[in-house]
Amino acid sequence: MNFRIPILKLRDTLIVSIQWELDDQTALQFQEDLLKKLHETSARGVVIDLTSIDFIDSFIAKVLGDVISMSSLMGARVVITGIQPAVAITLIELGIRLEDVMTALDLENGLDKLQLELEA
Repeated sequence: MNFRIPILKLRDTLIVSIQWELDDQTALQFQEDLLKKLHETSARGVVIDLTSIDFIDSFIAKVLGDVISMSSLMGARVVITGIQPAVAITLIELGIRLEDVMTALDLENGLDKLQLELEA
């Protein structure tokens, strides 16, 4: 069964809270949905909250890296929040660098960071 990940809009920011482990199809659908929503709303920022995700495989890690790069190409700043230790290890081991991506421990701090960045 494929679930769609809700993408909420708050002012000029899209907020995504991934609440369950992703399968390949759901990850690809999320990528498509987020890019479409960015295009439709002209949002300037995206916060992706991974607090509930304890593990990601190589395909999901690649899709996440691609989503971040594609969002940036569309003019949006991205903040990743709630990265668990195992997820951080997987991303680094797979060579997915988040050098231009802001990170925060939780959603609230991520929104604050993004707001400061967008105001600058």
